[in-house]
Amino acid sequence: MRKLIAWAFMYSLDGLLADDGTEYWQYCFGLPADPAATKQKIDLYQSAYAHIMGRTTYEAMSVAIPSAPDHPFTPILNAAREVVFSRTLRTAEWANTTIAAGDTTEEIDKLRRGGDGHIVVWGGVGLWRSLMRLDVIDEFRLDLHLYVAGEGTRLFNDDVPKSYRLDLVSSTEFSNGTIGLHYRRHR
Repeated sequence: MRKLIAWAFMYSLDGLLADDGTEYWQYCFGLPADPAATKQKIDLYQSAYAHIMGRTTYEAMSVAIPSAPDHPFTPILNAAREVVFSRTLRTAEWANTTIAAGDTTEEIDKLRRGGDGHIVVWGGVGLWRSLMRLDVIDEFRLDLHLYVAGEGTRLFNDDVPKSYRLDLVSSTEFSNGTIGLHYRRHR
């Protein structure tokens, strides 16, 4: 059975995926790229059976990725299978994209069947939280930035089931000061 791996930028030490202001963005864009972090993501993305996302993430990525030919993820994602979880999206123009509008658990079960590869969960927050409530995420890969935002959108909030325990598999400090965290769902 294929694993679901949720990948996210954890933009701040206080657990935020995004802040409500611009300070974080000024901080983040000042960081140099790290080749080891990029390679880690390329390996994860290339070995995926499918990439899943919610409508808002899909709408942003389906425009940004194809129009960035020099970005290292562009050829991977343009060739990959994307599945959009949405009850409102009617068409998907990005190549190799399907829309999953049915029951989330059933749609995930269909994707998990089979052999090779894993499923990368890009988000957004609503999809991540929904999948956490259904307890179908097997691993989290979080890129932690050493920044404190104070306010913003949290990945782990009151929607997460109580006793949602994770085991640390590895942590990698990158040259730009970010930390790659790999957690496995404790079962």
